[in-house]
Amino acid sequence: MTESTTEPMSLPPPKPHDAVENPSTRPQPSRTPSDEHDTLKYHLLGPSLTKAGQDSVDQQKVSEVIYNASKGSKFFNNEEVKDRVLTEKIDRILAKKRQLDKVDLRTELRRADDYLAELELSRDLSQVVIHIDCDAFYAAVEELDRPELRDVPMAVGKGVLTTCNYHARKFGCRSGMAGFVAMKLCPQLICVPMNFAKYSAKAEEVRAVLAQYDPRFESASCDEAYLNLTSYCEEHHMEPEEAVSQLRAEVHQKTKITVSAGIAANAKLAKICSNKNKPNGQFYLARDRQTIMEFMKTLPTRKVNGIGRVFERELDAIGIKTCGDIYAHRASLSSLFGQKAFQFLMQCYLGLGRTQIQPAEDYERKSVGTETTFRELSSPESLRQKLRDIAEELEGDLKRTEFKGRTLCIKIKLHTYEVYTRQMTPPFAIQRADDLYKYSLPMLEKLIKEMPNLKLRLMGLRVTHIVSTKKPGIDFFGRQRALATAKPGQHSNSKDSGTEWETWPEEEFEEAARQERNDEMNELEKLSQEYEKQHLTDQNTPAPEPEAAQEQLWTCPICALPQPPDDATFNAHIDFCLSRQTIKEAVKETTPASTLKPRPIPSKHPPPKTKGKRGRPRNEQLGVDEKTREKRRAFFTASTGSSS
Repeated sequence: MTESTTEPMSLPPPKPHDAVENPSTRPQPSRTPSDEHDTLKYHLLGPSLTKAGQDSVDQQKVSEVIYNASKGSKFFNNEEVKDRVLTEKIDRILAKKRQLDKVDLRTELRRADDYLAELELSRDLSQVVIHIDCDAFYAAVEELDRPELRDVPMAVGKGVLTTCNYHARKFGCRSGMAGFVAMKLCPQLICVPMNFAKYSAKAEEVRAVLAQYDPRFESASCDEAYLNLTSYCEEHHMEPEEAVSQLRAEVHQKTKITVSAGIAANAKLAKICSNKNKPNGQFYLARDRQTIMEFMKTLPTRKVNGIGRVFERELDAIGIKTCGDIYAHRASLSSLFGQKAFQFLMQCYLGLGRTQIQPAEDYERKSVGTETTFRELSSPESLRQKLRDIAEELEGDLKRTEFKGRTLCIKIKLHTYEVYTRQMTPPFAIQRADDLYKYSLPMLEKLIKEMPNLKLRLMGLRVTHIVSTKKPGIDFFGRQRALATAKPGQHSNSKDSGTEWETWPEEEFEEAARQERNDEMNELEKLSQEYEKQHLTDQNTPAPEPEAAQEQLWTCPICALPQPPDDATFNAHIDFCLSRQTIKEAVKETTPASTLKPRPIPSKHPPPKTKGKRGRPRNEQLGVDEKTREKRRAFFTASTGSSS
């Protein structure tokens, strides 16, 4: 199967301001036929367009700056191709819609109404769900150590910004923006390197407070969490707003960090509401159907987690700008976008979402994978060796998580940023590196044969349809099973007394949005590197001699830490910094640092038979400094690091 680099479900029109809820008043770059790049300029505003703190920003001016700054780069060319592909896709959607407008859709309309009625019966207004979002978290932590930064525009990150304070946001700077672009928008911007040890320590302080209100709170990232305060409010005879106000005050008192909160009947609404009164505020959406329906009626689609730039633009093309517009198009949505999208949009229209909150580790895992970025590789031998290294890394991940996979997928990204995937089903569930390499190699060889002069900059392997390798304990009387279904502190749902967590199609869309942000950060990092290289050339700076290059350290553009001047080691480090799976595990990690198992460090010349991850010798232990660096890296991610 082949996949294009086209982004997951996400789209372009609506603008970012919290105050701008009316789509007719939100400022947008014009998208008229006179300029074929109008949609591209909007797209280049990035996935963080809806971040708080930019109410007064001229987004059209920002889009022009980004457009001109990146024009001519590989990143720009890739985004241009994706925009053109999306435009063609929208043309097909519109053509299909014109056909549907000519036929009788009464059957589809009846089915849609039946589904809406079915969903309405599942509405649960009994729960108090909270979404907590730390305000510009990384920046706020840095400002605690350097108070002079509080009153000036500042950002955290170098090559790509992971967050900005609210002074910088007034200029249009935001998370997920290339550093050199941000400097064009705000020349006085102060960028500080990231310190993950500091952020993780502060995140633990915040979580300690949250646990007092909901021991089973759900960490959405290092600076976000969901809580169910139903039991807390009942036990303490408090109104939700009062309890959340108390929680926020306690977080600030104990951590010196401000947080914003959304209070609603479900997680989807709480997430939307937490962005309404930022920074250091809270927004309560009354838990009654009429209020929720009125709220969703005027809510721009882009405000919903899971609707990004691509899906937004597709919906806008057929006339859906707000969640209230969905209803009028309900009969044709399934035909135009598929059944899952139809179900997701129907839930958006009704303002429905999950009400059960659980720790991240309780979610069922569906796949295990790893991927790595590197400088362009083209020789078949080097690509095979890279595949072997990745297979060995994936084996380590599978053993650590105790899974085998029945389906094996390979992913590649060309030097042109196009992405392709292939998958196959081995005759048995696999885990060993030899098997992973054996069954993925034919897929790679076929890609090499299909694409002459193949040049890659990313390769990954993933197994799906996973099978647990954990050895079950002896449970003669089913006591463990009974305990597992009656965990202390688990929230009860008045409409569901079963043992399974409720599932919503929104999960797939939210995952697609997260992947979009991750891909964006990855590609923006390449843009920054490309800009720096060109900038040095323009200044006629002599390139260092090979000997000199071996003597000086390379600085990681993500975490700003010095690294050995070796391609394989340096790219392995960058890939680690960008690894979202590592972040997910680090976010839920509660084991003290002293008990963490040391990780091997990269080796420039790994022994052929004793390689660990990416050719690292297994017998080489981390020093104290390297352990600290690993801990710092653990909290970086595009989806989590872009603090609100």
